[in-house]
Amino acid sequence: MTADLPSAPVDKAGGTALAGPPAPGPQARTSTAYLRYIAGKVGGAAVSLLAVLVTSFFLFRLIPGDPVKYMTGGRQVSAEQLAAYRREFGLDLPLWQQFTDYCGKALTGDLGTSYQFRAPVIDKIAEALPNTLVLTGTAFVLYTALGVFLGTRSAWRHGRLGDRLNTGLALTLYSIPSFWLGLLLIIVFSVGMGPVPGLFPTGGMESGGEEGFAYVIDVAHHLMLPVITLVAVEYGQTLLVSRSALLDEMGSDYLTTARAKGLRDDLVRRRHAVPNAMLPTVTLVFVNLGRTVAGVILVETVFSWPGLGGLFYQALSVPDLPLVQGLFFVFASAVIVMNTLADLIYPLLDPRVGR
Repeated sequence: MTADLPSAPVDKAGGTALAGPPAPGPQARTSTAYLRYIAGKVGGAAVSLLAVLVTSFFLFRLIPGDPVKYMTGGRQVSAEQLAAYRREFGLDLPLWQQFTDYCGKALTGDLGTSYQFRAPVIDKIAEALPNTLVLTGTAFVLYTALGVFLGTRSAWRHGRLGDRLNTGLALTLYSIPSFWLGLLLIIVFSVGMGPVPGLFPTGGMESGGEEGFAYVIDVAHHLMLPVITLVAVEYGQTLLVSRSALLDEMGSDYLTTARAKGLRDDLVRRRHAVPNAMLPTVTLVFVNLGRTVAGVILVETVFSWPGLGGLFYQALSVPDLPLVQGLFFVFASAVIVMNTLADLIYPLLDPRVGR
C-alpha cells in the first residue's frame, strides 16, 4: 500500500497550484529597494550635517583676530577685564570643552550668543532670513525660468545663430564676478554716467517712511539692481546644463518615432524631449534653491542688503565666532537638505532610479 500524500491546493479553475508562499512581485521588490534608497540618502545627509557641525567649529578658529579685543571697542582695559569677557563667553575653556558645549547646544537649536550684537544667533538669523529670501528668491525664479527656456530652445536649434549668441552671452556673463558687475551697475544706474541719470538707489532695502503699497514699490525699487546682477550671473549655468542635457536626448529613437507619428516639432520637444532631460536640471535647481537661504555674500555686501550674506560678512570682520559658525551651519544645511530632496524626487521623474 502506498501512503496517502496530501493533495496540492487546487485553484478555482481546477488547475493544481504550487505549494508554498507566493514569490514577491515586482512591486514589492521595487518598494523595498526604494525604502533602502531613501534610508541611504537620509543617512548620508545626516552624516553630512554632522561633518558640517564639526567643520563649522574648527574652521573659523583659524581666522586671525581676537573677538574679546573687538568687544572692548578699542578701549584700554586691564587683563582682569579681558579675562572676565573670556569667562562670560566661554573662551577661557579648553578647546575640546568649547567643542562639546557647542555641539550639545546646536543639537537643541541653540547656536550661541553673538559677540557683537549680544543677542542669540538664531534670533539674528531669523531677523535677516526674510530679507535674503526676498532678494535671492526673486532672482532664483527669474534666472531658473530664463535659463531653462533659453537652454531648451538653444539645444533644439543647436548650431544656429541664436544658439551661438545665447551660449556665448551666457558663458560671458557667467564668468563675470558678481561683485564687479554689481559695482558697475551702481556706477552706471545709481550714480549716473554721462547721459544716463541715477535711476536706482545705491544700496539698502528701503528708503524709510513708506507704508502699504508705497512700501512694496520702494522695496522693489531697491531690489532691481541686485536682482539684475544675480540673474545676469546665474542664468548662464542653468542654460548650459539644460542645453547639454537636452542635446544628449536629441538622437534618441523615441524622438524619431514621435516625429514619424506626425507630431509637431514643438510638441515633441515639450512633451517628450524636455521631461526626459530634466534630471541634471532638477539637481541644479535644488542646489540653487538651497543657496537662496544662504544668500549671496558679495552681492548683499556690495548693495548693503540687510540679509544673511551681509550679516556673514559683518561676523567675519570681528570675528564673531558664534554668528559665523551658526550662519555657516545654516548655509550648508540648506544645500544638503535640498540635495537630499532632489535625490528623493529622482525616482518620481525616472523609475529606473532607486531600484
